[in-house]
Amino acid sequence: MDTEKILEELYSYSMFGIKLGLENIERMCEALGNPQDKYRVIHIAGTNGKGSTATTIEAGLIEAGYRVGKFTSPHIIRFNERIQFDGKEISDQEICSYYLRVKNVVEKKKIKATFFEMTTAMMFLYFADKKSEYVVLETGMGGRYDATNVVNSEVAVITNVTLDHVGFLGDNIYDISREKAGIIKKTSKVVVGDNNKDFIRAIKNETENFIDVKEKYKNIEYVLDKENFMTDIKIENKRYSFSLFGEYQVSNFLCAYETLKILGIDDEIIQRAAPKVRWPGRFEVYSRNPFVILDGAHNPDAAEKLKENINISFTPEEVVTVVSVLEDKDIENIMREIRGFSDTVILTSLEMFKRGQKGEELRKYTDSFKSSVVENNIKTAYEKAVSMNKKVIVVCGSFYLLSRFKQEA
Repeated sequence: MDTEKILEELYSYSMFGIKLGLENIERMCEALGNPQDKYRVIHIAGTNGKGSTATTIEAGLIEAGYRVGKFTSPHIIRFNERIQFDGKEISDQEICSYYLRVKNVVEKKKIKATFFEMTTAMMFLYFADKKSEYVVLETGMGGRYDATNVVNSEVAVITNVTLDHVGFLGDNIYDISREKAGIIKKTSKVVVGDNNKDFIRAIKNETENFIDVKEKYKNIEYVLDKENFMTDIKIENKRYSFSLFGEYQVSNFLCAYETLKILGIDDEIIQRAAPKVRWPGRFEVYSRNPFVILDGAHNPDAAEKLKENINISFTPEEVVTVVSVLEDKDIENIMREIRGFSDTVILTSLEMFKRGQKGEELRKYTDSFKSSVVENNIKTAYEKAVSMNKKVIVVCGSFYLLSRFKQEA
């Protein structure tokens, strides 16, 4: 079978929806020989910043000479992005082979697996076969009942909690934080990057023994380098040139830094790794002429962080934003944050995706914008944005949009 057919079949598992509970994945892992127990695991949960933190930890461990697996989601262009070993994506051929191995087990055991459970089992097996020493593992959604939570993690990292996926995880910070804190195991060292009181209360329900990096490193200095879009961070007189830009990235860096220190990685190695971190779709400077920034910004908190970054260098009059948002997101508040950095929006379509919408459906959220235009074709939307001769074009609102933009515009 070719990869396209295999992926089509793998995505068909989505129809079983999001299933909270670990019974399926436990049975799958057991039938595969419990591959998740064959390496040291850093497990990461949180509303935002999981991927940046995971990728920074990965960079530090690779720089230190370890064999490192990393699992993140969603992907932006290709499924392969989700499963990476030593910084390289799983190959098409490997996707096919690991899918068939997992499918064989699922059919034999009559397990009704979801897409995410299938993918997670493939990843566990792949990293075991690769003889990974460390696996940096990002949860899909939540924590306690997330399919990744069959691991016994050495370090559990919880970046932050804001209101997202409220239908599944609870409708307040405390309840959602309790779900995320479900990744903490008895033997885990725990690192957190948020000091919201309800969040901390939920963490304390699981453990009294955790490191809050905001508290521990409250006296550090940092400077946002607006020329190169990097973040310079100074900890105990040592400078780290972090390649991800933004005030909020300081917290992600500190979560990664503290984790690497727990694992015994030297400052000099972290200094070498910090400028090498690449994380697409998160304040990604896609082009400098015209100046184009891509950012997922798929919830109000992420959109607010994007606003903070844009406002450092540009006024709302200098920014045109190409946007589309999935229907189950907090569209009103995402659009409010976008209005804080851009007075002109071009609304485009994601109708080809299950929860996607046409540009017209977003129109009702744009009253406060100076100008809003509907252009459902992403290529034409981008051409329209370029023709406006603004200082910067921002493409945001959904990772699906970034994927379409990179493929079609």
